Amino acid sequence: MQQRAVSELLRVSPVADDLARRFKEAGFSLALVGGSVRDALLGRLGNDLDFTTDARPEDVLKIVRPWADAVWEVGIAFGTVGCQKDARVGDAVQRFQVEVTTYRSEAYDRTSRKPEVSYGDSIEEDLVRRDFTVNAMAVALPEKDFIDPYGGLADLASRVLRTPGTPEESFSDDPLRMMRAARFSAQLDFEVAPEVVTAMTEMAARLEIVSAERVRDELNKLLLSAHPRKGLGLLVDTGLAAYVLPELPGLRLESDEHHRHKDVYEHSLTVLDQAIDLEEDGPDLVLRLAALLHDIGKPRTRRFEKDGRVSFHHHEVVGAKMTKKRMTALKYSNEMIKDVSRLVELHLRFHGYGTGEWTDSAVRRYVRDAGPLLSRLHKLTRSDCTTRNKRKASALSRAYDGLEERIAQLQEQEELDSIRPDLDGNEIQEILGIRPGPAVGQAYKFLLELRLENGPMGHDEAVAALKEWWATQGA
Repeated sequence: MQQRAVSELLRVSPVADDLARRFKEAGFSLALVGGSVRDALLGRLGNDLDFTTDARPEDVLKIVRPWADAVWEVGIAFGTVGCQKDARVGDAVQRFQVEVTTYRSEAYDRTSRKPEVSYGDSIEEDLVRRDFTVNAMAVALPEKDFIDPYGGLADLASRVLRTPGTPEESFSDDPLRMMRAARFSAQLDFEVAPEVVTAMTEMAARLEIVSAERVRDELNKLLLSAHPRKGLGLLVDTGLAAYVLPELPGLRLESDEHHRHKDVYEHSLTVLDQAIDLEEDGPDLVLRLAALLHDIGKPRTRRFEKDGRVSFHHHEVVGAKMTKKRMTALKYSNEMIKDVSRLVELHLRFHGYGTGEWTDSAVRRYVRDAGPLLSRLHKLTRSDCTTRNKRKASALSRAYDGLEERIAQLQEQEELDSIRPDLDGNEIQEILGIRPGPAVGQAYKFLLELRLENGPMGHDEAVAALKEWWATQGA
């Protein structure tokens, strides 16, 4: 592990060593720290480098301004100066994003959402305030001395998450670290130490003082990780999910011997796993959120029928509204809220057509309703099949193959991605001799329905249909 770290550090040394020499000449120390050291030990250090120093932010600025290609002070209130540096590594010039943070300690007031920052004088003091031991290691530069006062290397080798001090102190200082434990377990596929899990469970309510934006960002990182199911399970088991995504533990519906139905919670996690397997261009947050939330309307719509079956009528509509409400509370963008809630609303649309032959009209409406989300809807619908009945699963897969083939066939014949009536608003006004107003919209809607039902029409045919419709409107 240390050999991998040496190799990684040699790669970034044109930047790291050059910067360290400048700090040393100014009378200060500099060390690579935290996630950068952890990733170097794992053999996956990127070009985002985190450093810590005994220099105060104003001194850091004096050192980096003549050296960096760009400098920003967004985090300076918390002791962090950011900069960008292009450097030659081997035969190529690479761009590095660098953050230099003054030794510090920070803690939350029990009623405040913002940390109180105070600067420290030793690297050991700085490292003990870090969230986990695997992030509490440093490499002093340019000497390359390894600093690990809290056993981070051993925990990294054991793939376990522990806190440098007691977990209670760590989570009291910054409650968001409880979510980071779940996120790192998902990103790194690490186990969380039992005492840390206990503290997360007992202190879950402390998460309430953290801003929705910070919670959302951690949730996103967890969902975009390699093993989101693992992190989500930890959030649910510790009770943290009740303060982040309460609809998720709410999917654990009780079932009895008379009213058996699929475990909606486990089903949703499996759908998420299967959606991830279908991703083509890297992690897709919209798809992953839709997969996780697609059935959150089921608890509110569950009904026990007289014949012993369980129904969830219109759970997709209820779920779409719940999705919009939850994502709004977590301060997601309007566009993302719209896309995810729309996918939740549409996730059953395919099953509404049965297993028979799809008509051209049905295909057009399916594509029109999905719009730019069609590719994601394909993936979500396929992922939603978690039955262990291989014959049933195979039949559903073949049926969806058939739908995609029908879409492809119609795509060749028509512009399905931009279905419009054969006459536009100006032509409607001219033909009917009317001014802009509600009647134009009604006529446009009539022609759009006609287009969806019958496909493209010639101009003359569309004019005749419009006039015939207009004659029935009592104008």
